[in-house]
Amino acid sequence: MPFQWFPRFRQWVRTSRVPSRMRLAVSTTNETDAARSAQMSRIRARDTKPEMRVRGALHAAGLRYRLHAKDLPGRPDLVFRGRRIALFVHGCFWHQHPDPNCKLSRMPKSKLDFWRPKLEGNRLRDEKTRSALETDGWTVVEVWECETKPDYLRRLIARLQTINPPRTAEDKSRSIVGAKAGK
Repeated sequence: MPFQWFPRFRQWVRTSRVPSRMRLAVSTTNETDAARSAQMSRIRARDTKPEMRVRGALHAAGLRYRLHAKDLPGRPDLVFRGRRIALFVHGCFWHQHPDPNCKLSRMPKSKLDFWRPKLEGNRLRDEKTRSALETDGWTVVEVWECETKPDYLRRLIARLQTINPPRTAEDKSRSIVGAKAGK
């Protein structure tokens, strides 16, 4: 594998070819902000491992959903429109899982002046999103990264199947007729 010198990073960087994208392996230290920035920019917001585990389990259980609904506040990761359920898969670190037993939600040890407001801002944004969805009549379900083990996912499936049973075609037609009559 070729080695390339990136003077901006002030270190050697090894690149390796992956089928669909190029990955950049960068070793970081506290003194290289550019390298840390390059590493952090590769953290994804969609299709993360915890989200894929949840999606796979729900699909295998026969539950069908839509992904990242743009018309809903906060763009929920999974949306069950017939049941009016918005499901978020939160990373324990990024959304600061409040469970004291969660080892993934620790606060960083360095640069607290940067991390503390950022992570608290994420949590506040989650609360606003949750309240906006609940005000619109949606049931909000949060799944944490540490809760994507098979036993947790079985409980999640059972819970989702009991929340807001799907509306039948007859119920939908009544609501449409009622909405037209109200106008």
